[in-house]
Amino acid sequence: MSGPVPTVTALQDIYTQQALADQTVRWNKLLDKFQALYGSPAQFVSRSPGRVNIIGEHIDYSLYSVLPMGMTNDIIIAVSTDLEPSREGTYKIKIANVDNERFPTREFDVPYSEVEIDATLHEWTNYFKSGLRGALQLLKKKYGDDFKPKSMQVLLDGTVPAGGGLSSSAAFVSSSALAVMVANGEREVDKKALTEVAIVSERAVGVNSGGMDQSASVFSKRGSALLVSFSPSLSARPVFFPKTNPELCFMVAQSFVTSNKQETGPIHYNLRVVECSMAAAYLNAKLCPKGTELPKDAGPLGVSIHGFHTNYFKDTKKSMSEQLNELIELTKSTLTQEQGYTVEEIAAGIGTTVEDVKARFMSSFPVRGEYFKLRQRALHVFTEALRVIKFLELLEDPAQAPDSEHTVEYNAKLGKLMNETQDSCRDLYECSCPEIDELCKIAREAGSYGSRLTGAGWGGCSVHLIPSNKIEDIRKALLDKYYSKRQLSKTDLEAAIVVSRPMNGSAIFKLNDGKL
Repeated sequence: MSGPVPTVTALQDIYTQQALADQTVRWNKLLDKFQALYGSPAQFVSRSPGRVNIIGEHIDYSLYSVLPMGMTNDIIIAVSTDLEPSREGTYKIKIANVDNERFPTREFDVPYSEVEIDATLHEWTNYFKSGLRGALQLLKKKYGDDFKPKSMQVLLDGTVPAGGGLSSSAAFVSSSALAVMVANGEREVDKKALTEVAIVSERAVGVNSGGMDQSASVFSKRGSALLVSFSPSLSARPVFFPKTNPELCFMVAQSFVTSNKQETGPIHYNLRVVECSMAAAYLNAKLCPKGTELPKDAGPLGVSIHGFHTNYFKDTKKSMSEQLNELIELTKSTLTQEQGYTVEEIAAGIGTTVEDVKARFMSSFPVRGEYFKLRQRALHVFTEALRVIKFLELLEDPAQAPDSEHTVEYNAKLGKLMNETQDSCRDLYECSCPEIDELCKIAREAGSYGSRLTGAGWGGCSVHLIPSNKIEDIRKALLDKYYSKRQLSKTDLEAAIVVSRPMNGSAIFKLNDGKL
């Protein structure tokens, strides 16, 4: 599915018919504000969407396949290069947001040598800077170290809620990197190259990102989910749902519990990445032949549970499902400490020093923890990877396809796997929260086949596989039993529940003298 990011000249090439009227108003508002702010028209708009992950939660950074889809919610960035730098040896970035009260306007003189990012500051423009840095690294690789970036005027509008679990950060970084590349003369931007830049770039703001979010933002296709794989290398392909009766759709419901990955990473997201990497090293030391090195790979810390998996089943003829079932049992018998492992116990298990463990796993990103729950995290990864395979088989195996007029039983099988994911996220990965658990319970009781958290967790959004004839029943139940008990603004209430259709990924919109 690689190839260039599409360049489009009509909004219907991006959005569904249902979304077109609202998006036309929104885009015109962006372009009018750009003209008023900078005194000249925008030259183009870069766009990348948020995503909802259907199944495959918290396993992308362990390099197992996941199944997300792109959404209508997106980040759009209007751009012009019609300005000059004010200091020699630099280029200028003027960046503003349509919501300038929450996101104040900034101006930077950036030296040609390096884009500086202070990841300790929670500053909204850091996400643009990380996309800028990643794109420039790619451009310098292509054109040489003497490459001089163009100055840019930028105005951004985002409808992906920050900390809402729909990957606003990946959409922001992907759209920023795309904008920078096009502003600097790239007529074609390869989707795979953009995705890889965005994955590495987001780590610059202190998030140990796995790659699913950026892949979904860039590669998604309207009308289909996306199977994203990371081993042996990054790849993506569309996955279609069979016709069902009742028809299936996805409802995304916000918890309004905000979890910012950058701020809470040391005890939540980044800690899970570290625990998974430690589990990989521990299992590799205990179960593979003595002296077998854990292979370097695309995991955030350079190793992954998938790397151990590959070592252990080096020459196997067993199916992936058989391998995962075996690894689940091996994990239970090898990682026996439910309370977790201290750094000293991990070092002893791997056969190294405490200093080495800290250097390998705890120095790249800030983490805090006394006991590391290697057993629970590894069990979640293996069982979730197995659920992705079972979900795919239900969608694509002709022997499991729905063959009757009424597919309630088939729909329920898909939903059961999503419910099991939620149980695992709550009990093994400990990344749910009471509010998400409550949303899932309410939706299931009202007719959802499957309900679970989606995104990093610890708040954010829930996703529900629902029959189209129950949309209003489930919406009403969520409003009555969850949202009515919270002090929410009219705007928040309107955005609380979205019935989602799979949308296209990244695109460049060519403007006609600053107009659509």
